[in-house]
Amino acid sequence: MPRRIRYFFDNPVALQVREEGRVEGRIEERARMTLRIPEWRGIPVCFALRERVLDCWDLDRLEIWARRAVTAERAEDLFSG
Repeated sequence: MPRRIRYFFDNPVALQVREEGRVEGRIEERARMTLRIPEWRGIPVCFALRERVLDCWDLDRLEIWARRAVTAERAEDLFSG
């Protein structure tokens, strides 16, 4: 690989941007999974709750909601407990 191209890929800013993209991708996928679980279980999720999940950028909180989705009886149960 030519030196200039290698410098671009190894540049600290480029490395940071790629890592931020990975984190953003993990957050988006966790939010989608959190919403899929109740849907698979036949539990409807209203627009407001769907937006609340999709607007969350906290991986830990999304993990909690996803775990609750496994046993929740209603979509609202994701946020209580």
